[in-house]
Amino acid sequence: MPHYLGQPVPEPGSSSRLGVLLVNLGTPDSSAPGAVRRFLAEFLWDPRVVEAPRWLWWLALHGVILRIRPRRSAHAYQQIWTPQGSPLLIHSTALTQRLRGELAARLQTDVAVELGMSYGSPSIADSLGKLHREGVRRLIVLPLYPQYSGTTTASVFDRVSRALGRFRDVPALRFIADYHADPGYIEALADSVRRHWQTQGQQHLLLSFHGIPRRYVEAGDPYHRQSLETARLLAQALGLASDEWSIAFQSQVGREEWLRPYTDELLVQYATGSRKRISVICPGFATDCLETLEEIAIRNRALFLENGGESYDYIPALNATDPHVAALAGLIARNAQGWQAA
Repeated sequence: MPHYLGQPVPEPGSSSRLGVLLVNLGTPDSSAPGAVRRFLAEFLWDPRVVEAPRWLWWLALHGVILRIRPRRSAHAYQQIWTPQGSPLLIHSTALTQRLRGELAARLQTDVAVELGMSYGSPSIADSLGKLHREGVRRLIVLPLYPQYSGTTTASVFDRVSRALGRFRDVPALRFIADYHADPGYIEALADSVRRHWQTQGQQHLLLSFHGIPRRYVEAGDPYHRQSLETARLLAQALGLASDEWSIAFQSQVGREEWLRPYTDELLVQYATGSRKRISVICPGFATDCLETLEEIAIRNRALFLENGGESYDYIPALNATDPHVAALAGLIARNAQGWQAA
């Protein structure tokens, strides 16, 4: 017999509470190989991330990948791990806390804001359970992925749907699928670049987005189109000419064709050619994480300089900065409009 989670019966005349669930990808509990292996096993088994026959992928994942990759990935995590833990969790938690206060001020009401991770802790299910216990009856879900992809945003939807399926009284739901062209988000990015260039000097701007397999785009995933639109809008906001910025895609794995150009290959091309001074920003990442701090800020910087580059700056993710908090609070507030409290 199924068991469903219920809520206390509300007092007569009480209004339903508004809640927000922020979702990020997730992180291992530590940088030790065992913790990284557990994280990768959950992440890489998601059929949204790897679209392959399950039996064949299970053999590859458990027979090869999880025997080799955890130790290599653990070494990468150890390069960025802090005394307080994972940068992704630290920045995501700070962003959640700041949004809680900003939304309360904007909406003139107490808003329950929680953070959930698609993989690892705190899980989406646990955070939704907490919002449920806090009496949330109107729920806005905001995946911290500005550009929609089935590999990220749709995976969040899957997990939210499964978790809500355990509730007896399912809350009203609004799901923000993307904000790749949101004016507040674009201006926050532009402000970040301007501030960086004020102290470091303006250089060619490389916008590096996380890659996905090309066949996903050919099957209808809008991620590539939305990434190009974000890049165009950011360049426009900064007033950059076409030869003052470029776009690339990072983090490709395996032998399959991913979105091109690849960030590491383009950096080598620039370093060995005439573009010796580069600023790199990663507009697809709301918070700094392994892919921005280890891959871009450390490994790709070394690659660029070793091949003849002269100056390489990484512009940090928006994290819990004032412009980012304001942009996301505005996005959430607009999505809460016209939603009558029952």
